[in-house]
Amino acid sequence: MKKIELEILGLSSSQSQSGSFALVLGEKEGSRRLPIIIGMFEAQSIAIQIEKINPTRPLTHDLFKSFAQQMDVSVREIMISDLKEGVFFSKIVCTDGEKEFELDARPSDAIAIGLRFGVPIYTVESVLSEAGIILSDMEEDEDEETDEIPTTSSASTGTPAGGKSNISDVSVEELNTMLNEALEKEDYERAAKIRDELNKRN
Repeated sequence: MKKIELEILGLSSSQSQSGSFALVLGEKEGSRRLPIIIGMFEAQSIAIQIEKINPTRPLTHDLFKSFAQQMDVSVREIMISDLKEGVFFSKIVCTDGEKEFELDARPSDAIAIGLRFGVPIYTVESVLSEAGIILSDMEEDEDEETDEIPTTSSASTGTPAGGKSNISDVSVEELNTMLNEALEKEDYERAAKIRDELNKRN
């Protein structure tokens, strides 16, 4: 069975399901895209790994990596193997140096773990044929991200508590304060947005 390598193209709030996120994967050598709806926790775990943010405490997927390394097990690849009634199935392909074995997992968990091991993500033609879409078919505003983030207090942003502040209107000093607060509260999605704005200004 021919494997098709995928790459992560985007991660954004799902417009169809409140509290969920859309993870968009794309063919490395093709124009088809594979959108997968995932939960908030998994999206956060994937986002902080992509953004190279170090959490104050290890997340579940970090714990999996540490445990696997202690047991001399490494991950070889992630395979999104099947699609049944709208539900994606995947496998984490592992090896202990002598034999190879597979672990069943949700794609969101598998990808979060795969990112931590730096391994490729694959799927098969049957999955892409059924669920893949051509880039031109995707809504243009699907990847748009808002520059507004919720503020926690007037002390941290200089705006009324409970209000919203546009990132671009906040000073670098205030952004650094907000970034530290977000990291302390383990709000890594918010921290990533603030860090992106800081990087734009440097």
